[in-house]
Amino acid sequence: MSQPPLIRVRDVMKPHFDLVDGMDTVAQALETMLHVETKCLVVRKRHPDDEYGLVTLDDIARRVLARDRAPERVNIYEIMTKPVLPVPPTMDIRYCARLFDRFHISRAPVIDGAEVEGIVSYTDMVLKGLARPQG
Repeated sequence: MSQPPLIRVRDVMKPHFDLVDGMDTVAQALETMLHVETKCLVVRKRHPDDEYGLVTLDDIARRVLARDRAPERVNIYEIMTKPVLPVPPTMDIRYCARLFDRFHISRAPVIDGAEVEGIVSYTDMVLKGLARPQG
């Protein structure tokens, strides 16, 4: 019986993502969403000893839209998750899926060293990982 091929997070992650500042309003952040597949925004560090944050469209829907708050009056830092659970680009997607399950998350930034390289989600792992043609 052969081993399944090793598929790493870097093989399935989305390398294009949108960065916002925590002080940006939700309205400003939504305007800066450049990528059609974006379901989350990475919040920049304020200084080298800070951590990255993450805000998802679900966060915006639950904490702004559902509460009838004006997106022009809500700052990203009010609704973001920080610190985020980073995933290294070299991690096997099977372990990444287990990590997501254990911490009840569905996406995470892929961080190598101190820089964000992309975003990975369950969708990426399943559609780009499991659905790959086997060679």
